[in-house]
Amino acid sequence: MHPYYPAPWRGIEGNFETLPKAFDSKHQKPNNSARILIADDEPRARASLKEILRFTGYETTLAENGSEAIELLNSRNFDLILLDLNMPDLHGHKVMEHIDNFSLNCDIIVISGETTFDHATMALRNGAQDFLRKPYSPDELLRSVSNALERRQLKAENHSIQLRLEESESLHKFIVNNSPDMIYLLDQEGRFAFINERVKSLLGYSQGEVIGEHFSKFIHTDDMERAQFTFNERRAGERATRSTELKLCSKRNGGTRFFESRAVPIELSSIGIYTTNGDKTKSFIGTYGVARDITERKQAEELIKYQLYHDLLTNLPNRSLFRDRLNMAMAQSKRSGKKLAVMYLDMDRFKIINDSLGHFVGDELLKLVGQRLRSELREADTLARVGGDEFNLLVPEINDIQDARNLAEKILRLTCEPFIIKNEEIFISFSIGISIYPSDGDTKDMLIKNADIAMYKVKNAGKNGYAFYSEKMKTHFSQSLDIENGLRKAISTNELCLYYQPQFDINSGSIKGVEALVRWQHPEKGTIQPSEFISVAEESGLIIPLGEWVLRKACMDIKRWMKEESITLSLSVNISMQQLEMDQFVSKALKIIKRHELPKDSLELEITEHAIMQDMDKAIDALTRFSHKGIRIAIDDFGTGYSSLGYLQHLPINTLKIDRSFVQSIKTSEDNSIIDAIITMAKGLGLNLIAEGVENQTQIEHLSKAGCGLAQGFFFSHPVPENELLEFIKDLRNVDNNEKPESSIAGDSDSPSI
Repeated sequence: MHPYYPAPWRGIEGNFETLPKAFDSKHQKPNNSARILIADDEPRARASLKEILRFTGYETTLAENGSEAIELLNSRNFDLILLDLNMPDLHGHKVMEHIDNFSLNCDIIVISGETTFDHATMALRNGAQDFLRKPYSPDELLRSVSNALERRQLKAENHSIQLRLEESESLHKFIVNNSPDMIYLLDQEGRFAFINERVKSLLGYSQGEVIGEHFSKFIHTDDMERAQFTFNERRAGERATRSTELKLCSKRNGGTRFFESRAVPIELSSIGIYTTNGDKTKSFIGTYGVARDITERKQAEELIKYQLYHDLLTNLPNRSLFRDRLNMAMAQSKRSGKKLAVMYLDMDRFKIINDSLGHFVGDELLKLVGQRLRSELREADTLARVGGDEFNLLVPEINDIQDARNLAEKILRLTCEPFIIKNEEIFISFSIGISIYPSDGDTKDMLIKNADIAMYKVKNAGKNGYAFYSEKMKTHFSQSLDIENGLRKAISTNELCLYYQPQFDINSGSIKGVEALVRWQHPEKGTIQPSEFISVAEESGLIIPLGEWVLRKACMDIKRWMKEESITLSLSVNISMQQLEMDQFVSKALKIIKRHELPKDSLELEITEHAIMQDMDKAIDALTRFSHKGIRIAIDDFGTGYSSLGYLQHLPINTLKIDRSFVQSIKTSEDNSIIDAIITMAKGLGLNLIAEGVENQTQIEHLSKAGCGLAQGFFFSHPVPENELLEFIKDLRNVDNNEKPESSIAGDSDSPSI
């Protein structure tokens, strides 16, 4: 028996007790699924190797010669080949050359009877992991196989680790170079040792232009001190510097970009940021950091800040910025002893322009006005838009009020020139109120308020001018405020009441209708006339609820007279342009009239000529809708406004009321050409006429002769409360031949309701 084929291996399946110690468990491979090729031309040698390896758990394949071994290597994957050198058809060295030439991933252990040193050396040079000489012991074989497979596994693991490292490095390089941030490394002297490719797109520098340069070359001079502090502080860990904002210089456009630079020194020796000395101390050698471009964020912050303090339409300062600058100007005035002026500018008739020409034109006008005014002011002056058509102007460091007066007059002259928008000339004017620091107030609120009061003084005086604040204005303003507050309360607490002034037929002396006039029964001041509170109501917007109350109460009263007293009269109610401008006014008024079931043609709405001309289109639309529902329209105070006959042809007018100023001019029966012309014109247009303010017989005679049939005034009756009016009507009935028929009373109770 051959010495390296031990007898106990025959019939190994049934004789495990006789296995040599080489088969101890310490030789068994933890992962024994390795595939092993056995190439030997001797059958007994192949069988012996197969049995030894099979028992240990390895998967084996047999090849009878070199050619078969190569064929198997080409068609399958093997982890290890046990290769005999002396095979008749193809020498084992040729098999090893084939493995090497084709880079087959298979380790080699040579098992050969050739025992010379040259054969062993050649085998190892050709890539063999080990060389076993026949005969061999099983222990020696298993140890060699185990070592070869362990080396193979370690090699595979190392290769896997290397691949992962390469992938990680590639990924890290990709992330670093494609990062939206600049990633950099500074040495201990503050020079760039590394910077990623982002520097090119953000600052316009190539990496080569930055590497080796000191960081100070790229820091804006404004932030140099902060950058020195950040990069030299050398904090690490949790105390590392974070979110420091710096400005870096950009090569591309010569500008600057804002960055959030986090200089983060880290304690990692592999990166070389800190080095450990021989005495185990650490020395700082550089700084690693990330610089994030926050230019867009800064621009957004600046935009938000700008929007907080500027009017976005005109780009002028807004109320907040104006008040801040006024505070600073007042502090400067205290130190210098000079005065300052605050002007409150309100554009006259802007609402008419805005409504008639459209909001686009209105916006363009505001822009042009702001530009024109700003171009003529000093750099130190502040013009702010504080409302729709309201501007505030701060004029610091003036010598006396004459400087403010000169500027106000200059502004009025500037606005005399028309503004051209869409090839249309637009003329404007300003009402300007002026307060002076410190004489007119020592706080910003007081100065602005007093300038506002002075502006309203100009508004009430006819607009297009300026006025300086005075204490008398404050008294008047306080009274107006008291009236406004009291009137607001009066509307809701029934302090208001209606008086009625009769309208008479001049020829027959009968009452044809009444005009409803509001009175305020003040609990402390008694009866307050409309002349004292109507203007305040119009300025404050209270005219809208006040007018609605008057219409509702008048309709309620006249309906009750019809039902309880059998009296049917024409009712005249005054309305304002502010009411007509309300989108819901027409529908609300028609609901009130319908609710009280008033006869057709019994209600007449009066509006002044001046109010109509504020917004002709709006007036025509609203009054036409009333007319279509049977409501008659009267022009009050005719002749005192624009006196344009053209608008009479466009409005659904039924009646002209001749203003009292023309009636009072009738002294004799001669030289009353204006009255005669109005009456002639009204007849030509088919309009009814009522003369207001009739006070004497001469006026009655002339009006009757000229053809005016209706009149109202003190000659007939003052405005009286409801109860006095009803008694007056009853007395007329009794005197008039035991109550004349109802023909002396205008209207027809059988007319259909609206």
